Amino acid sequence: MVGDNMKRLITNNLIKWKNSDKRMPLIIHGARQIGKTYSMIDFAKSEYDDYVYINFESNPEFNDIFSFNLDPIRIIKEFSNAFQKEIKPHKTLIIFDEIQESSLALTSMKYFNEKAPDYHVIAAGSLLGVAVNKKRQSFPVGKVDEINMNSMSFLEFLMALGKDHLIKQIKEAYSTKTSMNASSHIDALKLHNDYMLIGGMPAVIKEYVTTNQITNARLIQQSIISNYLSDMSKYSDSMTTIKSRAIYNSLPSQLININRKFQYSKIKSGARSSAYELALDWIISSNIVHQCFRVTSGISPIEAIKEVDAFKIYFSDIGLFAAKSNYNPLVDINTLDMNSDFKGAFYENYVACELKQFNQQLYYYEIVNRSEVDFIVDISEGVIPIEVKASDNNKSKSLTTYIKKFEPKFSIRITAKNFGFENNIYSIPHYAIFTLNELLQK
Repeated sequence: MVGDNMKRLITNNLIKWKNSDKRMPLIIHGARQIGKTYSMIDFAKSEYDDYVYINFESNPEFNDIFSFNLDPIRIIKEFSNAFQKEIKPHKTLIIFDEIQESSLALTSMKYFNEKAPDYHVIAAGSLLGVAVNKKRQSFPVGKVDEINMNSMSFLEFLMALGKDHLIKQIKEAYSTKTSMNASSHIDALKLHNDYMLIGGMPAVIKEYVTTNQITNARLIQQSIISNYLSDMSKYSDSMTTIKSRAIYNSLPSQLININRKFQYSKIKSGARSSAYELALDWIISSNIVHQCFRVTSGISPIEAIKEVDAFKIYFSDIGLFAAKSNYNPLVDINTLDMNSDFKGAFYENYVACELKQFNQQLYYYEIVNRSEVDFIVDISEGVIPIEVKASDNNKSKSLTTYIKKFEPKFSIRITAKNFGFENNIYSIPHYAIFTLNELLQK
């Protein structure tokens, strides 16, 4: 799916996994069409002598190999015969793709860990979370390593465009706490504007890199959305499908609410949570959205105080948000009014996607009807507030109120302005969130 020049940062994590003394079979979680298969095979080609690739969706007959028993040595011999090659410990990577289609293969990973630890096994399942939540499969808890994978970040977009020099400039500006030179700042903002409409789905970026046409990319985005909607009917009952589609279709209007909070009444007049919770769980488990919970305190651990009934739902890819909203790809997002509800929601959703690249759980701070901070992260330095500004406006009464109340070690403001550090607030340009990697990585 992805061109050879479009490298993924997840490869670094895969190499760490391979070299770990505590390595267990690995499962990669992520939505459809974000490049999981490409990344696994690319990793196998670069880091192993050979690999075997088993896709349980396109080749369901492979499931029969697991039906006799789950002895990993026997299973390896069966695959050696099927592929006419020797599967060697440490030398051959075994790849299980669409593993949600085989409950036995998923269970077998426990026995690969216990009885055949020298064999390297990696698996991915686009709808694994859906399958496990529906209790069709038991997950090998504690017997596998897990990695979350998302669509391509803005940093990966720059890498795909060959903007290595610009990436270096951005990193240097952050590390030295100095501003980017004016021309580079403008160039980075322009590229970021394109990314906001293109998003990070690999096929979409590949089309853009090849043709430099955003309109062509939009057709692929619409196809991806159609495939997501199709999955809802393929992997759930008819009533859940109808409700899941209704929720997904309501997301643009959910996000332009004044406080962005998810409201069941936005799906259908009179709708109640009890009728739609299962359908919402389906969408969340399929990884096509990110859930962000409300907290009313800035004291760690915030996971313990999140409000499970108050949350926002973001698209897991900013380009799909643009496409689902039917936003004209030829209209620069910055031509919208600074106070536009859509523009504010759009940038907030983008930051949510970037934070997920750091494996962050998403939270926002709100005192009802009083003040709100867009995101809160719980890291080693403490609970840190993150304010998102769609423009270069740095005024934020809510952030000021939060700082006075909880006195965080520092704060972060994401804005269109250049780098800056004032009043213990890091000002980070929209295009430079990836510079926070070491600070926010968990």
